[in-house]
Formats: sequence, C-alpha cells, structure tokens
Amino acid sequence: MTITKMTWRPQYRSSKYRHVFGKPATKENCYDGVPITRSVHDNQLCAANPRFIAVITECAGGGSFLVLPVHHTGKVDPHHPKVSGHRGNVLDIKWNHFNDFCIASCSEDATVKIWEIPEHGVLKTITVPWKELQGHSRRVGLIEWHPTANNIIFSTGYDYQVMVWKLDVPEQVIKNPVRSISVHSDVVLSMSFNTDGSKLATSCKDKKIRVIDPRTGTILQETNCKSHKASKVLFLGNLKMLLSTGNSRWNHRQIALWDQEDLSQPSYSEDLDGSSGVLFPFYDPDTHMLYIAGKGDGNIRYYEISPEKPYVHYLTEYRSHLPQKGMGVMPKRGLDVCSCEIFRFYKLVTIKSLIEPLSMIVPRRSESYQEDIYPMTAGNKPAMTANEWISGLDKGPVMMSLRPGSKVDTYVELGLKKSPMESTEMHNSRSQPGLSQLIQRLETKDGNGRKESHPTLLLPSTEENGSSASHVSNGQLDSPHCSPPKTENELRQMFYKQQEEIRKMRELLNQKDVRIKQLELEIKNVRNSQAPL
Repeated sequence: MTITKMTWRPQYRSSKYRHVFGKPATKENCYDGVPITRSVHDNQLCAANPRFIAVITECAGGGSFLVLPVHHTGKVDPHHPKVSGHRGNVLDIKWNHFNDFCIASCSEDATVKIWEIPEHGVLKTITVPWKELQGHSRRVGLIEWHPTANNIIFSTGYDYQVMVWKLDVPEQVIKNPVRSISVHSDVVLSMSFNTDGSKLATSCKDKKIRVIDPRTGTILQETNCKSHKASKVLFLGNLKMLLSTGNSRWNHRQIALWDQEDLSQPSYSEDLDGSSGVLFPFYDPDTHMLYIAGKGDGNIRYYEISPEKPYVHYLTEYRSHLPQKGMGVMPKRGLDVCSCEIFRFYKLVTIKSLIEPLSMIVPRRSESYQEDIYPMTAGNKPAMTANEWISGLDKGPVMMSLRPGSKVDTYVELGLKKSPMESTEMHNSRSQPGLSQLIQRLETKDGNGRKESHPTLLLPSTEENGSSASHVSNGQLDSPHCSPPKTENELRQMFYKQQEEIRKMRELLNQKDVRIKQLELEIKNVRNSQAPL
C-alpha cells in the first residue's frame, strides 16, 4: 500500500487592509451629555455628514432629535435647541445624500418630515418642516433616500406599505406618494438599494428577503430559505450579491451571503455567536470591506469581501468595553484622508450619554495621499432628477476624488454636451492625462429597454488663484464689513462661524502642504527619469 504524504501550506492572502485598526476619539473629541433615546426600535438612531451629526433623543410629549455641528465636540448643553415637530417618538433619521442641510425623519405619528437645517446649525428649536409626507396609516419605522436621483425618498411603516415620495412639488404637505408597494405580509425591518437604485432589497418580519423593482413594486426575487431568519439586508455594491444578518435555526447570530439573481439558498453563511442583539451590517464598496456591529456589543468585526469563493475573509475585530445602542456612519467625503482613515463610526453609548467617534485606519508611514486606498467614490451630486428616475432612467452615482485640494464643483457627466464656456473651463483645468478619453458615451440598455449609464466621473481641478477680496464660505459671499453681534444667539452664531473658518483654513494649509510634497516628489522623479544613463 502506497501512502501519499500531504504537505500543509498556510494560505496567505495579499491585502492592504489586513492591518486596519479602530481608533476611538479622545474624550474631548466625543459628544458628551447627549440624552440618547431609550427606544427599543432596531435602527441606527444616528446619522452623520461632513457638516452635522444628528441623533434621536429622549423627549417627553413628542418626538425630537438633536443636530450638532460635527466639530462641536465636548460637553453638549442640556438645553441645546432640537428639531421637534413630531407628535410621537422619532424612529429613524437620514441625511439627504445631495444636500448636507436637509434631513428626513419618521415617527410614531405616522408621518415623514423633511427638515432644512440652517447653515450654522440649530440655534433655536425647529418645529416647522420643509415638507410633511402623510400617507401611512400606522407608525413609520424606516426611511431611505434614493442613492442617485434627487428628491426621491422611500418610507415604510407598520401598515406593511413601502411608499415612494417625490419632494420637488410645490405643496408643503404631500398626501399622495408616487407609488405604494404592497408586497409584504409583515413589518419591513430594513431596506437597501443597489448602486444605481434600480433594485430595492428588503428584509421583513415574515423572515423573507425580497428584491423589488422600486418603480413598479414587482418582486424580482424572494427567499424561501428556512434556516436563516434575516433581520437586516444590504446590497454589496457592484458585486451582484446581498448580505443579510439574522439568526440561524438554533438562534445563533448569523451572516449570510446571497446571489441577487437566485435567493433560493445562501451562497455562504457563518454563525457568529449566541448573543441576542441585532447585527448592523455596514459595507464600503470602495475597499470591499464589511463591518458587523452588534446592538449591545462593544466589538465590531470586519471582513473583506471578494467575488470568488470563499467570498468572506475575516480580518480582525475591534474590541471595546462600551456597548453601542446605535451607530452613525460618516460618508467617504467627510473622512480624514491625511491620516489614512477609510471609515468612521459614531457609537451611541447610552450608559454614558456619549457619542464616540471611531476611526478605522490603514497604518501607513507616508503622510502623502494614498491613491490606492481612496479610489473614486460616490459624491454629493445627483446623477438625475426625480422626473428622470420616475420616467425609467437608471444612472450610476456621480463619482468624485478624495484627493486633498481637488474641487468637486467642476465635473463631467459622461455623454452630456457642454456649453462653450464650460468647455473653456474644462480646457483650462485639464491637468490630468487621458481626459479626452473619459468624455465618451458609456450607455447600455438593460433587458427592459431602460437606459443605464455608468458612474459619472467628477474630474478634480486645482485652484489657481487663492486670493480674493471677499471670503467665500459654503458657496456664499461673505461681506468684509458686518455689524457686531447684538444678542447671545448672534454671538454664538458668530463664534461657530469663526471656528468653522479657522478649521477650514487649517485644512487648506494641510492640503497645500501635502500637495507641495507631492509636487516635489514628482519633480524629483521627472529629473531622475531625464538624467543621462
């Protein structure tokens, strides 16, 4: 008998995110004294953008939430003005992807309200919304903005309906949604869009996952798997896969991966532990990293997702003794790229009335901008109008660069003709090779005949003239002469404004330093390449 000797070799994966670590903020950079809601609703309860952080708070006699400037850290005034126009507890809040001063909230009073936040924050309690959406017959538990179309928002409530709303209408109170989707037999627990917003995935209390056409309400796919009870579901970018978190048959917390075209059985599943808290999944399509945070846990597991088997690659785990009740996430354009930050959470720690920022960092020695960990990412420009989306158009997100010093207000949407003035501006800002090759029509058609455009590129342009007679702040011209503040609110507003300007100047200085180092390095490389051999 011949015995074949097997040699064991460890399987190593090359990954630039193998050593990513979580870095919690110092005490002075946390938000202390925040009366976080005691609601048992399994939502994130917190939302962030590069300007503000919003959190649902505990409130007697109605629903309210707190909006703080993102740099307003430290002890929060217990009498800080709130946004409080709901008659019942607020259950979910979401910032508009394309407007940092617009936030939506939904409540037990069966309404969805859209709020406009002043440029310098909430200086007095806001009770009158910009828009009020009335259509649900029971409390509304979830809201989601469309990822690429402007002024389109989805809501779902305890009446089992998913409603599609169009906001760019003259009425302040909107009573008729664009569409009401009635395909669920129980409460919808989560909603997620694919990259271009042409498909909507939902998880429901009836233990099923559904993939729906958001315009028609038609069910495209539905699970019949009995071994996985899904609570949250998430589209994984352009990987054609869905991820769900839930419980196994033996009530262990579990993650499962699904082919979005075939939901009969999961492609991958893994039991994590026997705890009872809901698992919140977060996915970064730029780095293909998946973060799993459990409600009531102090730890956050993170993985790397690949399109081939075994699909899910465990990286490591961030551990903390502070349990989280909810989590907010900063969009990519609000991250600190100079410190190689690739993701940022805002942990709600109820036992300490604390919001703790947590940065996920890629350890790099170089202080220059790391192009390989910051690919082009979805920006804050809508790819189309609400009417275009309703008429059947699908477009991927408008992409932007995170390189310091690049401007996002000069961008090219592929396939669109530019005016002569815009063409001249493009010619002047053409500092990158291959620009002409980017301006092409990349349009395909799907099986239903709808147009489908590829992601639009935001082409960064550098500022040539930094000097100006007047200071431009947030797109508005500030007059060099202004009267002194007369009231306490005006004084506070002036203080916040000056703090914001100081922060912007510091950021600008840091960006210029990084740019100078990059240019010096490029000059050195050019000289070396031209040196005689």
